[in-house]
Amino acid sequence: MNEVQFNEGDTVIKQGDDGEVLYVVDSGELNCFKCFKEGDEDTFLKTYVAGDAFGELALLYNAPRAATIKAKTNAVCFSLDRETFNNIVKVSF
Repeated sequence: MNEVQFNEGDTVIKQGDDGEVLYVVDSGELNCFKCFKEGDEDTFLKTYVAGDAFGELALLYNAPRAATIKAKTNAVCFSLDRETFNNIVKVSF
């Protein structure tokens, strides 16, 4: 896993983008937003805090990102790339 630092306001994941990594929050807070209908404003869903993980759905299902994640505060996360994630999942079965 690689350490990644985000500043307050940074977009970590953008809804609709390809998913390349999963993130685990080490410190800070990150907000999750989803646009349910094109043209509407994003809807706040939740805040991720230390110990939470996000981004796994795009890796599991090889699908576009389902939501946007933005740093609410300065944050440190650890990223896990798709290839490593897939190898871990395969070994667990």
